Amino acid sequence: MYQFDRNRHSVYSLYYHLVVVTKYRKKCISKQMHHRLNEIAEDIFSRFKCELIEMDGEEDYIHLLFKAPPQVQLSKLINNFKTVSSRYIRKEFQNELSQYYWKPYFWSNSYMIFSTGGASLEVIQQYIEEQDKPSPTNPS
Repeated sequence: MYQFDRNRHSVYSLYYHLVVVTKYRKKCISKQMHHRLNEIAEDIFSRFKCELIEMDGEEDYIHLLFKAPPQVQLSKLINNFKTVSSRYIRKEFQNELSQYYWKPYFWSNSYMIFSTGGASLEVIQQYIEEQDKPSPTNPS
């Protein structure tokens, strides 16, 4: 069920579904990386006054369901998340990622985002929850 938020001049309910993929769709996101990405996302989204509702994914992409106030510039939020998370993940998981990337890459340059007005939040949240989790280790 949608909850409405309000600020001084508006009442709103803005929910978004974001999908980001690894560079070259490399299957490199381990369970530990996924957990760390969740921590990073929580921090960044809260700095932008957004609420991360759900995050899940597989070894080569993640889905994020979040709500945002109308003044948030989505492109800045997404670019900030991708830049900061890439920097942390490449630094903290350098050994694991070296078998996939020899340049400072992690995320693809592109992303997909859409508002969640067409389906109920419960349906989208269930879809994201049912995504397979990354395996604990990555075979080379």
